[in-house]
Amino acid sequence: MKTKEEWIDAAHAALATGDLAAAEAANRAALELDPQDAELWHALAMTAYKQGNYPAAIEAGRRAAQIEPNDGMVWTGLSLAYMKNDQIPEAEAAGAKAKVISWGGKVQFE
Repeated sequence: MKTKEEWIDAAHAALATGDLAAAEAANRAALELDPQDAELWHALAMTAYKQGNYPAAIEAGRRAAQIEPNDGMVWTGLSLAYMKNDQIPEAEAAGAKAKVISWGGKVQFE
């Protein structure tokens, strides 16, 4: 059985070769071992985004934001996914949170 770090390495290797399905599978396997890892949820969100699956990207991004609400990259990724999913008010709200964090502020998941 692979460790979380081995699954993360497998996801990175799959991304490097453009195998998004394998990257998604490896990220999901790592999340089974640590479902509270915000970085893994963000990685899963970005993989879904690259696949054009914006609802899945939003769902995974929201999980990352719940766990780590003051990660600006999470909110930036959510903003992009919301925009691609034609959810403009949500995209603007997520982008504003990313901006507040970049200025040194704190935000809450709502």
